Parts: sequence; structure tokens; C-alpha cells
Amino acid sequence: MSFEIKILNSIEEINKNQWNDLCGYHYPFLRYEFLAALEHSDCTSADTGWQVAHLTVYRKAELVCIMPMYQKTNSMGEYVFDWDWAEAYSRHNLAYYPKLLTAIPFSPCYGPRISSKLPLAEILPFITKQIAAICEEYGFSSWHGLFHPEAESVQLQQQGLLIREGCQYHWKNKDYSSFEHFLASFTSRKRKNIKRERRIVSEQQVSIEAVEGADISLQLLQEFYYCYQLTYLKRGRKGYLNIEFFQLLLESLASHIVLFVASHQGKTVACAWCFKNTDPQNSTLYGRYWGSLDNFDNLHFETCYYQGLEYCIKHQIQRFDPGAQGEHKIQRGFEPITTYSSHYIKHPQFSEAIEDFLQRETKAMQGYKQQLTELLPFKKTTES
Repeated sequence: MSFEIKILNSIEEINKNQWNDLCGYHYPFLRYEFLAALEHSDCTSADTGWQVAHLTVYRKAELVCIMPMYQKTNSMGEYVFDWDWAEAYSRHNLAYYPKLLTAIPFSPCYGPRISSKLPLAEILPFITKQIAAICEEYGFSSWHGLFHPEAESVQLQQQGLLIREGCQYHWKNKDYSSFEHFLASFTSRKRKNIKRERRIVSEQQVSIEAVEGADISLQLLQEFYYCYQLTYLKRGRKGYLNIEFFQLLLESLASHIVLFVASHQGKTVACAWCFKNTDPQNSTLYGRYWGSLDNFDNLHFETCYYQGLEYCIKHQIQRFDPGAQGEHKIQRGFEPITTYSSHYIKHPQFSEAIEDFLQRETKAMQGYKQQLTELLPFKKTTES
């Protein structure tokens, strides 16, 4: 049975319920409301290098598959870095940009990237063929899919795409009844270090509360956003996201949002914006956006990690994804996990070269992950 493809230049070209019924209502980053907020606030646009080009597939006029996609003219906000690839193209007087990208803008959290009513094995051959045809016809150098689930990655590899492995650090809830119960799984030295870090925050007279999305006032939103932008400006640039984006999220996705607010002497001094996956079978807290006004010792660890862990334990959330990078998370109980991205490279010689690079990189990444696992703070034998 034949399929037809349609590329959307705006998410508004499709009905919200039609999108969400296929992509689901639990995983926040694929919800219509999240992607629409990015688009309507101009965070995803041609000017930011994120021109909407969502791929939809129909069978006999029935929508059977959605894959978010963007035309990219840079690699900013992706968190799977291919700048070396772009530089190699440039050295050979070839254009790496524009390229096509399937990813959640500015959010390096793994999850479904292809939502289908049909088995992926049935529809992926058509999609990958269409991707190659679009790249050829419109002059895109490549297509990239970022932070796939492992099963999705395996099936994309079966279609001849190149697979790249990365590493993040996630926490797994092993039926902990309290934060103290969680710490009891640590070695004595590591446990004492966590308690010391938390005590230092308390001694600085900083208090932290979790504010659910529906309770976030306009004033608190403005305080968060000031912290968020100030932290980016300290690094020499503005944050990717504007306040209109966050306002739209509070209007449309409040039930998915938790804001951890740190206060000192009645003043908001730091915030950590998180999202929740509400699927009971895959409940997850995602730490996304952080900012602070002042340098309080250990406040980042407390606001972005320990408060999230306590929230997960209290609400029986299964997993905590605190954000990309950061080996320092290991000693705090976040375990290294493998992430996957997939790549179609149109240029045959570059495809071969990148495939060779990925084989070597994957071997090194697997060894690196094993070394990190050995650094986890958990007891290896029962402590007396």
C-alpha cells in the first residue's frame, strides 16, 4: 500500500488533537503545545537556524506518521556536536549547511522521534527513501536524528543510517522511600559529602520549594527568566529561549512543569525549570533550564539535582534526567547511559569517512562509559 509525504512549514498546518493523538500526551517535548510554543515565540525560525519542516506521512488520506523536522543552517542548540564535520566540508569547499534535523530544539532529552500508527519496520523504508530524495532535490547535505530510544536507533541502522553513541547521566528510582534511603546505598565517604553539600546550602539561609506549573505567577516567571538569562550572559551570550516561550508553556502545558525556586532573605536567587513525563510506565523528571543571581556554594547541586531527586522519590517518579554532560553527576548517583543519534550523509566519500570515524568513536565511548560506571558512589559490598 502506497504512502504519501507532506512537509509542514508550520505546525499550525495540522490539527492539534490530530498531532497529539498520534504523538501522545505524556512525553512533553513531542506535544503540539511545546513545539508550537517554540514556533509562535520565534525561537524556532529561519533567523535562529531552526526552520520548521515537519514530516508527515499519509496512507489513503489517513495520517499514519509524524516526524518533527527542521531545516538547519547551523548546529546551535543540538547537543550532538557535528562542528568538526562542518569544518571538514568547508576544507573541501563543500557546503554542510543547510541540513535536515529531527530533534527537540534546545532540549537534549532522549525519547521518541518517529510517531507511527504502523510498525516502524513497515514505514521506515519509505521515510528513509524520502529523506534521501529530499536531500538530493533541495540541496541538503544530510539528515540527522538526535536522542532516539535504542529500539528506534536499531531500526534506523537497519535502514542503512549511521549511528552515533553518546553518554548522559540519569538517576533511576529503585523504590526509594526517602532521600536518606537513597543515600544509604552510597559508600560512607560519598554519603557524607552529599550531606555536607546540602548542609552548606542550609547554612547560607537559602530555602528551596517546588512550585507546580499552575502555581507559577507572572512575577515568579519573570524572576526565573532573569536568572536564566543572567546565567547565559555570564558565559558570553544570551539564552536560546525568550520569555514568550515560557509564558506560552504555562498557558498550555502547566501540568508538565515543576519549578524549583531558591530564596534568600525573601528574594528569589536561583531557579531550575523542569518538565514531567506523565506516563505511569515511563514517569520521568527532566531538568532543563537553570539560572542564578548570586554565587552561593553548592546551590546548583541542591536546586538542580537534590531537590529533583527528592521530588522524584516523593512522587514515585521512575527516572530523573538532569540535563546533558557533567561527569560530576556520577558521584551524586546519576548513572551513565548511552544515547543514540542517526545520520544520513548524502556525499558518498564523506559518508564513508564519517562511518569510519563513528566506529572508532563508538568503541572509545563504550570504554569511557565502562570507566564511568566504576566511579559510581554506590556500595559494592554491604557496609557495616
